[in-house]
Amino acid sequence: MRKRLLPVLLAGLTVPMFALAASADQWTLPVQTKKLDNGLTVVVSEDHSSPTVGISVVYHVGMRLEPRNRTGFAHLFEHLMFQGTPNAPKGVFDKTITGGGGRNNGSTRPDFTNYIETAPVSAIEPLLWLEADRMKTLDFNAATLKNQQDVVKEEIRVNVKNQPYGGFYWLDISQQAFQKWENNHDGYGSFEDLEGATLDDVRGFHRDYYGPNNAVLAIAGDVTPAQGFALAQKYFGAIAKRPTPAAGDFSEPLGTKEKRVEQSDPLAQVPAIAAAWKVPARGSRDQAAVAVLAELLAGSDASLFYQGLVKGREIALNVNTLFGLTGPWEYDGPTLMTVFALYKPGSSADAMLAAMDEEIAKVAKNGVDDATLKRVKTSMLADWNNKMESFINRADTLAKLQTLWGDANVANKIPGWIEGVTSDDIKRAAAAYLVPANRTVIDRKPAPKAAPAGDKK
Repeated sequence: MRKRLLPVLLAGLTVPMFALAASADQWTLPVQTKKLDNGLTVVVSEDHSSPTVGISVVYHVGMRLEPRNRTGFAHLFEHLMFQGTPNAPKGVFDKTITGGGGRNNGSTRPDFTNYIETAPVSAIEPLLWLEADRMKTLDFNAATLKNQQDVVKEEIRVNVKNQPYGGFYWLDISQQAFQKWENNHDGYGSFEDLEGATLDDVRGFHRDYYGPNNAVLAIAGDVTPAQGFALAQKYFGAIAKRPTPAAGDFSEPLGTKEKRVEQSDPLAQVPAIAAAWKVPARGSRDQAAVAVLAELLAGSDASLFYQGLVKGREIALNVNTLFGLTGPWEYDGPTLMTVFALYKPGSSADAMLAAMDEEIAKVAKNGVDDATLKRVKTSMLADWNNKMESFINRADTLAKLQTLWGDANVANKIPGWIEGVTSDDIKRAAAAYLVPANRTVIDRKPAPKAAPAGDKK
């Protein structure tokens, strides 16, 4: 969120759906993994189609693990990671990368924080040196902390407080749907908590969560595994491992009673609704079915919700879906499948929900026809493969999957999981998860317009 804001052991996945083999013509990504003595896991995906490289460093810490009474601290810390070190003062990181024709970014999610770069392969050593340098330590000082506290507060103003709908469908909805503080607090950050962050907090957070044993380095592009592992050892190998606090229990059961909330929005022109259902845990036999179901219901203009609510009943203006702050494969704790839609002022949240429930009921009863299921899965597979062609996206995805699943090769299994979803799987998932009792709803309505000055009525 620095420049944009946008959240099970494999042995436990031996269930029929995940056991299905991918089709023979599936593109298999090259994936090689090695763990250094200090605990850093290194993933290399060799691809000489372009003389470039993508790099991702993912730390297994995010909004769920930030300190209590420090909401938004993981996000604040992500910003601080770009503010320099004793060896590379503020500005050096960005200038080194962009000056060589590259680009970089970072983001904070519930279960991880990621830092990504792409550049010509000739720049790989400076990039790895910079990443290793800020893994060792940062330039901790009061002026930088104050500056970045102000930057994050301004980001919140721009992206939330001064935006129509204010991110209620990815921020407020989690606060309403979950019970545990780790899952329902404002991970973007409250002004009061951000201002309360101290230098001791910053030092402690880096010490506890930014060690090599809590990180994954992924390199994709014009490099061999031997070269990648040697460079990782050269630049990261001497960084000492550091104790990492044990994670708490973030698990939550499915909902047992629908929750409805109404909000007022002074910047909105039309009403909007966010309907969110808790989804199965990572590694569940239903995970892929829910991913395909989300695409079937609201993934495109051909989806059931778009055709049924926008085109058919003409009560909605648009329909979109999302999985928390990540995607259907990149979470390590409770998350939501959320449908967000603007609806016509003459309609209502009740009408929207009734229409959604009607479409869901059809799927839960009849499943989906072969042609539609094939179209949906083909679209998902095309999106997946297109993403993996980009070295920066590939490195980032492999690092995330290694972090969350303990196996970067999950990237080669996901297409088979998608292909393996059947109509019966869709029926089962719709009936088990997309029920009103497991749903949280926010109805966001435009605030009443103030009467003109002097109008007594």
